Amino acid sequence: MTNDTSLDKKELFGHPFGLFILFLTEMWERFSFYGMKALLIYYLVKYHLFSDEAGNFIVGGYAAMVYALPVVGGYLADKYLGFRKAVIFGGVLLVLGHLGLAYEGHQAFLAENGEVVQDKFALQAFFFSLSLIILGVGFLKANISSIVGALYEKEDIRRDSGFTIFYMGINLGSFVATLLCGWLGENYGWGYGFGAAGIGMILGLITFIYGQKYLMVKAEPKNPEILKKKVFAGISVEWLIYILSIASLFIIAQMVQRHTVVDWMLRITGAIALLMIIFYSIKEEKIIRERLLALTVLIIFSVVFWALFEQAYTSMNLYADRVLDREFFGWTIPGPWFLSLNALFIILFAPVVASLWVKLGKYNPNTPVKFAFAIILVGLGFGMLVIGANVTADGAKIAMIWLVLAYFLHTMGELCLSPVGLSSVTKLAPQKIVGFMMGVWFLATASSEFIAAVLANLAKIDTEGGQVTDVTLALTSYTDLFSKLFWVGLIFGGVLLVLSPLLKKLMHGIK
Repeated sequence: MTNDTSLDKKELFGHPFGLFILFLTEMWERFSFYGMKALLIYYLVKYHLFSDEAGNFIVGGYAAMVYALPVVGGYLADKYLGFRKAVIFGGVLLVLGHLGLAYEGHQAFLAENGEVVQDKFALQAFFFSLSLIILGVGFLKANISSIVGALYEKEDIRRDSGFTIFYMGINLGSFVATLLCGWLGENYGWGYGFGAAGIGMILGLITFIYGQKYLMVKAEPKNPEILKKKVFAGISVEWLIYILSIASLFIIAQMVQRHTVVDWMLRITGAIALLMIIFYSIKEEKIIRERLLALTVLIIFSVVFWALFEQAYTSMNLYADRVLDREFFGWTIPGPWFLSLNALFIILFAPVVASLWVKLGKYNPNTPVKFAFAIILVGLGFGMLVIGANVTADGAKIAMIWLVLAYFLHTMGELCLSPVGLSSVTKLAPQKIVGFMMGVWFLATASSEFIAAVLANLAKIDTEGGQVTDVTLALTSYTDLFSKLFWVGLIFGGVLLVLSPLLKKLMHGIK
């Protein structure tokens, strides 16, 4: 890598030029990720004719592993590869995975005996492509964010605004991808939607490789000599990491097909993480122990929030397709398009919410209260869908405005919790185990993705050839689920609100 200091000093809009390389890389990576994810449940239940239950579990298992693997990818990058090599390796895996999804195979069909006949080869190609994406995200996601932080000195006042710019890239990619890939998938074929996501990832990888010279040598391995060390049959440490990672793809591909394996993996790792937190707490002084307790409680409640919020890619996505009146002046809006509302609302309202916290000054709610607001808001979002069902005539479909309001409230909840979540980990966790607790945060998020699939299956619906035959029955099933989630949000949010004074005390001055 070049060490040209003139490149290090190059800036754009008062920020290191490397930030905008990372902005574009992440924008295209999120374009590919969210474009694919928007189509996933539809592709499973409408093309390969999986049941709602099986489709939801595949989406849940995939999403859980996507959030679990960055813990491993971040560790390997920090200890061995360095951020740049990890991002490039992850990017290559993502390109291959997204392009692999473009292969559809033969559409499933119902045989005369009523059994579903699926293209087994296409499905195995599909699961292997998913494993490439899971592992690719594992190497790329956490590490590209780490590079953003490395571009600034700790006391640099531009750091927060730099992350804000980077965060906008994520949502811009998500917004555009959901519209484009959703439209292509619904109107021209799933392979076109997945293919467009793959092209987006290619552009992201090209951008990063071209712009790596602007990263101020901040993404290189801490000890390059370790990577060159021969460890087995003349293979270096670096290549051993790549080879073992590629070999793990076959295990990941099998796991994502077996939700019980993912379930037990999350249970066991969660129990181990909790025991390690308890063990560490016992040895520490009171203030550190109580801060760690407060953080653990917040992490547990974050699982509730994300389990409700992530209905967007399963039950709410199918809801939009099956029971929503999507006619707009004679044109039918594609079902996946409603997912773009989350990114749009973040782009529009994130600056507003951020400025609101500043203007509130000393009245700015503390972290536990913000978490409570987030859970209550996501519950109220489901309340909008329940109201929509109650004011809709029998046999009619739901007006779009109710789903729009639900996504608006969910996004407001996300803005209360997501920006302060990772920050809380770095502030409340003892310095010795910040990395471990960050891993626990991602593990909790992974668990919430799987729980989201379990919850979505409360509204599983029998279909015929991937299509709902009784809209009224489907609406009743979804409304029953959303009514339960409404009360879950209000109850858990209310409990956390009651606990917030105690948690604030346990945080010992950490805001």
